[in-house]
Amino acid sequence: MPSTTMTIRVSADLKEKLDRLAAETRRSRSFLAEEAVSAYVARELAIVEGVNQGLEDVRQGRTVSHEEALSELASIIDAAERDCP
Repeated sequence: MPSTTMTIRVSADLKEKLDRLAAETRRSRSFLAEEAVSAYVARELAIVEGVNQGLEDVRQGRTVSHEEALSELASIIDAAERDCP
């Protein structure tokens, strides 16, 4: 995939840590920064998509009461405790 250049500001401490990590892993700072940003963006997008799905579920009436949810969880916990020696 084609790449592009992006400039970011980081603290001197973070840059020093990134330099250390790059030296220890024999990877470039750029490679490590891309890996970190990629993981962060994937995780945050998954959270945002989950929230949006939850909001859509509420709009569509796909909900359960708090009491019903707690009751189901209690049943699951009871079953797990019975199955554990």
